[in-house]
Amino acid sequence: MPLITVSYTTSRQSPALKAEIASAVSELTANILHKDPKVTAIIVKSVDADDWFAGGRSLAEQKLASYWLDIHVTEGTNTKDEKAAYLAAMFKRMAEILGPLHPETYAHVDEVKGDAYGFGGLTQERRYIAGKLDVALKAA
Repeated sequence: MPLITVSYTTSRQSPALKAEIASAVSELTANILHKDPKVTAIIVKSVDADDWFAGGRSLAEQKLASYWLDIHVTEGTNTKDEKAAYLAAMFKRMAEILGPLHPETYAHVDEVKGDAYGFGGLTQERRYIAGKLDVALKAA
């Protein structure tokens, strides 16, 4: 049930670009981090290349693309190897979508405590406990 924010810049133009990014992010998140796409939320934002600076120069000037991906997952639900594979696969896939990427392109897997994170009015810890006890969930 991750919440994912992707900010990106590219010179490529396509009316379907945001949907393509969201689809790729959802697919990799499901396949590598084992997160259910039915409860994955993705926010995709475009940033003008003139407003994105890396190494002291705008990406417009450098003629390079970039992205910033921030994903919130429940602490302890993924291994170091899964997170490393996710970041590597994401970099490769986003380069295919956006074009050549600046090497200072970042992603962050933010592991948050299950008792402080959730959706639908329920924490992930509450969902976990209810699942172990096999009881119905209801918001507090």
